[in-house]
Amino acid sequence: MSFAEFGGPDVLRLVDAEEPHAGPGQIRIAVRAAGVNPVDWRVREGQVLKAHPIELPAGVGLDASGVVDEVGEGVDGVSAGDRVFGEGSSTYAEHAVLSAWARMPEGLTFEEAAGYPSVVETALRVIREVGVQPGQTLLVSGASGGVGSAVLQIARDRGITVIGTAGVANQDYLRSLGAVATTYGEGWVARVRRLGQVDAALDLAGSGVVRELVELTGNPHKVLSIADLGAPDLGVRFSGVAGSMPDALAEAADLISRGKLHIPVEKSYSLGEAAAAHIDSQAGHTRGRRVVVI
Repeated sequence: MSFAEFGGPDVLRLVDAEEPHAGPGQIRIAVRAAGVNPVDWRVREGQVLKAHPIELPAGVGLDASGVVDEVGEGVDGVSAGDRVFGEGSSTYAEHAVLSAWARMPEGLTFEEAAGYPSVVETALRVIREVGVQPGQTLLVSGASGGVGSAVLQIARDRGITVIGTAGVANQDYLRSLGAVATTYGEGWVARVRRLGQVDAALDLAGSGVVRELVELTGNPHKVLSIADLGAPDLGVRFSGVAGSMPDALAEAADLISRGKLHIPVEKSYSLGEAAAAHIDSQAGHTRGRRVVVI
């Protein structure tokens, strides 16, 4: 899957491309599934070029799972035939090169595995950066998506109480992940106040609630956004630069193996349906993850 100009989902094209090969410190996989992330369509639209500089035409996708079929120079601990998940480039494809990876935990499907890399790295990073500690309460706005699903479970595993906001249809889902759930919309700030003190807050959806999150925490330094580019205007940190993906993948594999982390796949798409996957991702209201199956 490729695009030759920036624009809407209609610029995506299914093309025959040269097979990529693993360079030093890399592996190549036969892709079985690729995660669909907001950064995919933001890059396609030309929104985030500073963080993800590209040359056109360009491939699509960062996250993937599959079977190793080529190992680059200097790589050890992995062999052809191993089942892995990780991050690379142009992952909406039959073959992709990964720069960070981990073995897939037992019992995980390729579709499930493809949904973890970026969202778990993001979840671990924002929990760390917002500074919330065990015994404190974290408010998560937009909690039912992939990052939110990971944040809720990781925070609960660390002894952090979590209040999550989502639509009416996702209230039981948030509770199943260990969160105290409430709805967004009119009166949501008052509903959160009735649930108790908020020590830190995360804006994961970019729905224009940063000012209210600051009000609830009493301090802009206790709020962090990954979705509202205007957050710094209110003194709130915007986190958009990834940390260590190998460390995040190792922690994800450990959490999954211990039964402490499970992110459901809401919908799978064929490679030819990548444009529809982007449209659905951009519309939001996701419960868990969306993936492209190769």
